[in-house]
Amino acid sequence: MAKSKTIFVCSECGYETARWLGRCPDCGSWNTLTEQAAKSETVLAEKKLKRAPGSDAEALRIDQIPDDALERLPSGIGELDRVLGGGIVEGSFVLVGGDPGIGKSTLLTQVCANLSREGASVLYVSGEESARQIKLRANRLGASASGFYVLSENDLNTVEKRMEQLSPTVMVIDSIQTMYLPELSSAPGSVSQVRECASRLMRLAKVGGCSVFLVGHVTKEGSIAGPRVLEHMVDAVLYFEGDRQHQYRLLRAVKNRFGSVNELGMFEMTGEGMVEVLGASEALLSERAHNASGSAIMCAIEGSRPLLTDVQALVATTVFGNPRRMASGVDQGRLALLLAVLEKRAGMRLYDKDVYINIAGGMSLTEPAADLALCAAVASSFRNKPTSASWAVMGEVGLAGEVRAVPQAERRIAECLRLGFDHVLLPKSNLRRLTAPEGMTLVGVDTVSQAVGELGLFD
Repeated sequence: MAKSKTIFVCSECGYETARWLGRCPDCGSWNTLTEQAAKSETVLAEKKLKRAPGSDAEALRIDQIPDDALERLPSGIGELDRVLGGGIVEGSFVLVGGDPGIGKSTLLTQVCANLSREGASVLYVSGEESARQIKLRANRLGASASGFYVLSENDLNTVEKRMEQLSPTVMVIDSIQTMYLPELSSAPGSVSQVRECASRLMRLAKVGGCSVFLVGHVTKEGSIAGPRVLEHMVDAVLYFEGDRQHQYRLLRAVKNRFGSVNELGMFEMTGEGMVEVLGASEALLSERAHNASGSAIMCAIEGSRPLLTDVQALVATTVFGNPRRMASGVDQGRLALLLAVLEKRAGMRLYDKDVYINIAGGMSLTEPAADLALCAAVASSFRNKPTSASWAVMGEVGLAGEVRAVPQAERRIAECLRLGFDHVLLPKSNLRRLTAPEGMTLVGVDTVSQAVGELGLFD
């Protein structure tokens, strides 16, 4: 009896090799090569014949292509529409990822319920839950309508048949890692199954005009499980951020062919499902501790939305040989850089201090405009002096201690004024191009040492 041939396939990128390797030569991941049975040439030939041929399309000059506006369907959830760029685009292919229990299935169930109430036909396909389990969640969310269809199936051929029968406006696949094609010998969730199932669903979405939402499992590193090509195939990739123990959940687009990738949606998980947080700045500052040292307010820009966030710092004398530096919501390398600037340019002895940083509400700050607020919070805790409750701080800090300009300063200042902050500390280069609104005092600084002095944090 002839021995069956085997190959080794990388579970991250799909790279194939005839022998096992500790590290994938293509993507560089370790211990991701798994053994699979090799497909015979006859099977490959038969599969190629089943694929649809090309449409023999002709090349067009760009001025000959009609300027058709994208038709968007409101999902009934304003925060989701904001992240998607204004609504659900007909025939779009969207991937939603996030940690287990973060609220992916809950949010998409609410979307299906909202659309079905408006007369649209929706199909919710689950390969993980039974129809009764989905019914229980729908009852808890108040999601019951005649146009809401549920299918508990993971065979993609059966899903395609039901889709052709119902012709839904929106279809949800929960999750793509549980779908499989019987024509492939590999198990569900493998690289080949995920790639082929996603390719089939993409063709169904584009040809039939049905908007498809895929739920994707994530790895322990936080990336979408399966081949990287999955994120390249879809039109939009949405990530749910935040801890399951946190009150707020953040929905962020890391890829969007129909809108901005910088938009942020904020939700609160309740017993009735995912509830939109409309006043995001007010929610983030609602539990701020007044007259406490180590707190500074800054205005971040998330897409088109300005958000006031509470930057918190705690500086304490260390009992260890090496001081601890811990940060939640900011890059730890950036924190180490700013602490070195404070020590060198502002004369603060931090080499024997433990420093802990937290961004309230589970927010993550990645823009350099948060540098000056981080420095102000650390200086406030180090001197044990609270900053004034009516001050907001923003600015980028360089290695020489200089404070650099921040973009969209007008919108940040307007948001600060709306929430009652009448003093804003910002770079002097921004101040030259701004006019202070009525009731607002703008204070410009050139260096981080000058900023600490303006806040009254020097001895």
